Amino acid sequence: MAEADCLKVWLDRDGALLRLRLNRPKANICDAAMIAALQAALDAHRDRPGLRGVLLDAEGPHFSFGASVEEHLADRCAQMLAGLHALILAMVDYPVPILVAVRGQCLGGGLEVALAGGPIWARPDAAFGQPEMKLGVFAPAASCLLPWRVNHSAAEDLLWSGRSIPGSEALAIGLVHALADDPEAAATAYFDEHLAPKSAAALACAVAATRAPRVRELRERLAEVERLYLDRLMTTRDANEGLDAFLAKRAPQWEHR
Repeated sequence: MAEADCLKVWLDRDGALLRLRLNRPKANICDAAMIAALQAALDAHRDRPGLRGVLLDAEGPHFSFGASVEEHLADRCAQMLAGLHALILAMVDYPVPILVAVRGQCLGGGLEVALAGGPIWARPDAAFGQPEMKLGVFAPAASCLLPWRVNHSAAEDLLWSGRSIPGSEALAIGLVHALADDPEAAATAYFDEHLAPKSAAALACAVAATRAPRVRELRERLAEVERLYLDRLMTTRDANEGLDAFLAKRAPQWEHR
């Protein structure tokens, strides 16, 4: 097993399944270090012969509380978005299915990373949300990814309200593939039954067939939302106030400008 400070990486099922485990509990913040570690692990195994799946999960009681708020500040957010969006594109364009297992909170940038994978298994008491609006900002990647996973009305609800939903509601709207008390075991069982017996060559073609149009669309859409975030949102007074208030642990004072 290879292990960075923030990510455990190992091969399972005789090299057919790549295991990635966020390893900075309890928050498992998706900061620059975590993003870089995920990108490096995926790149290192992308062309592995016989690879038929990836399982992404997390150490501790929570999948991820989200991205680093400090890295959202005006002088750092361009670099943060570039790294996160490159990882998300790499995940959506990966040649094998990326299965995701979620326990506890799966929020913000953590949910964006989960959405970039394939099916999500979750505990019934897991919670999913894009709380960025509560900080006076929005979720760029989730604005592109959520409408692929759920109906447009449900996507807008989550993106505009910033509310979190339980696993049962996430299942009902199609955000989650299935609920399980042990989501890692359920995802692994799915791999064993449905992916492991397949030809890796055929599986790669099937993944490309279903994902290629989305990859093209996502590359364009991510560039659009990045420009909106950097050139418009981050020039507003309220975006900077919301981030500063969160870091200062106080309520934001909106001026609506």
